[in-house]
Amino acid sequence: MIVRSFKEIEGTDRHVKAASGTWESKRIVLAKEKVGFSLHETILYAGTETSMWYANHIEAVVCVEGEAELTDHETGLKHTITPGTMYLLDGHERHTLRVKQDFRCLCVFNPPVTGREDHDENGVYPLLTEEV
Repeated sequence: MIVRSFKEIEGTDRHVKAASGTWESKRIVLAKEKVGFSLHETILYAGTETSMWYANHIEAVVCVEGEAELTDHETGLKHTITPGTMYLLDGHERHTLRVKQDFRCLCVFNPPVTGREDHDENGVYPLLTEEV
């Protein structure tokens, strides 16, 4: 059994801040836990825009605080995401989040991330694996 808090992750290597300066993520469950998914608390900052494309991962996101506009680049549809709203990127959709109020969400990734990932120039997380 693993028990840990987001608070104890602050300032550790599990607390990742994007090179873009648009978000930070506390990665509470990672690939090294060997449970088949990773779990993160991510905060995207008000007034920012982040374009992403998880070509190598499926991601589920649940908003717990704030507001953002989600644009699905595959369909052109826009969605307002507020607390209690979930979106699932089950088709590796290219998307953009335009953050109106600091946007705090819980994210689940499959396959799990290692904790070292940041978006590349295409908004993709590379498919990293844990070293044995």
